[in-house]
Amino acid sequence: MSQQEIESPTVEAGVKWFVVINPISGSGKGLDDFPLISKLLRDNGIRCESVFTEHKHHATELTVSAINAGYRHIIVIGGDGTLHEVVNGLFIQKMVAPDQITIAVIAVGTGNDWIRMFGIPKRYSEAIRAIKEGYTFLQDVASVEYEESRYRQMRHMANVAGLGFDAAVIRRCIEMRNKGVKGASLYIRALISTFFRYKPTGVKVWIDDRLVYNNLLFSIAIGVGKYNGGGIQQLPEAVADDGLLDITIIRPLHWWNIIFRLKRFFNGSIYTIGHVLHAQGRKVRIESSPESLLEIDGELFGVTPVELHNVHRKVRVIVNRSFLSKIATRSE
Repeated sequence: MSQQEIESPTVEAGVKWFVVINPISGSGKGLDDFPLISKLLRDNGIRCESVFTEHKHHATELTVSAINAGYRHIIVIGGDGTLHEVVNGLFIQKMVAPDQITIAVIAVGTGNDWIRMFGIPKRYSEAIRAIKEGYTFLQDVASVEYEESRYRQMRHMANVAGLGFDAAVIRRCIEMRNKGVKGASLYIRALISTFFRYKPTGVKVWIDDRLVYNNLLFSIAIGVGKYNGGGIQQLPEAVADDGLLDITIIRPLHWWNIIFRLKRFFNGSIYTIGHVLHAQGRKVRIESSPESLLEIDGELFGVTPVELHNVHRKVRVIVNRSFLSKIATRSE
């Protein structure tokens, strides 16, 4: 359980924030709602400079530039993918240690799974209230190594990574989006259409160098957060600063196993399903035959073999005060 200090806010009033806005997040909500968000920030006395992203990975570039220019506080107006890019910018820049930068999120994305973990409201005024209150939390992240175009690559994960069915759904979402499909139901439609065409893959999983799984796999999620897939509690026992990665392994299952147990995927009781296994560790390695797609924080990145390492308490984030009160109660 967390032992982090919660007695007083850790962000001083009057600091200037650098704001990264993804205009295409949430099917354009980033752009459409920015005038309202900007007014709310001004009304709450939050000083900031705002910049829109123009292409993929631009948020990473903007983060590095902002830190080099002296900014130490960054607001992300976007979804989980935009946050992922900003977090990776923290580890690319060399001016200061990553934990010397404070990140806040105003969610306008589709899934918005990261904010669920930390109690950040979707309502803009309440998310901005949390920024103004200034309570922060040092969360774990994970370094993720994977294959892409025959080269070994590495990124940092802020929430959850997935292979198997999880990544196949993300790929289907991209295909549907490229065909003009939009809206809140996009992920659900992609999930349903993927389920009936997806074939399990043979996978080996090592946790802390011990082989724990060698069989056909439907899906695996590894993370420091609890939620993915737009509110599914696939990692309900995850603690974001315990130095461990949580792992959920789902063995091949039929559609009726999901239909009659659907609530368990959302209410935190997923591990009561017989096809679902739970584990924890500091390091996870996954190999598969054939190669399996990898998604990190809702974005596709390369294929297996994949290796993840916990990076303990390296990213400082704004959280809702109620989240800190909750973890303090659990620690007593």
